[in-house]
Amino acid sequence: MQAHLIVVGKLKDKNLTTVEESYLKRIKNPQLIIHEVKARAENKDQEADVVFKKIQDITKDNNAFVVALTEFGIEYASPAFSKWLYEKIETHQYIIFVIAGAEGHGDKLLAKASAKLSLSKLTFPHKIARVLFVEQFYRAMSIRDGHPYHN
Repeated sequence: MQAHLIVVGKLKDKNLTTVEESYLKRIKNPQLIIHEVKARAENKDQEADVVFKKIQDITKDNNAFVVALTEFGIEYASPAFSKWLYEKIETHQYIIFVIAGAEGHGDKLLAKASAKLSLSKLTFPHKIARVLFVEQFYRAMSIRDGHPYHN
């Protein structure tokens, strides 16, 4: 099993990269694959086109459950997120999470997203949101597996 995280831009901060890598090493089933796309777009909808292209590259048929990470999405407590995540993983061949660039998601991507998820009512820089998401993904796995990490 695999899940995918598409992020606009690169994670350049070595401290954040180290934290992210430590969680990614622990995530086994499903594997979380991170795809970085360049933010060359003139506007948010052009950026969405770059994301849609990456989704098509991943799925080959553009048949995916796409989750836009946005402050306007649904918030879950960690146990509820774990349950929701594994329900989606079990019922969809591809689950793809998307973190937009600094300007946020364009209307085009938000309209096509299967779901919208919020990490918090607080606003985070996208590089911090990326690390927070990876940690929450690991936490969801540990909750499902009964691992003491969540306690």
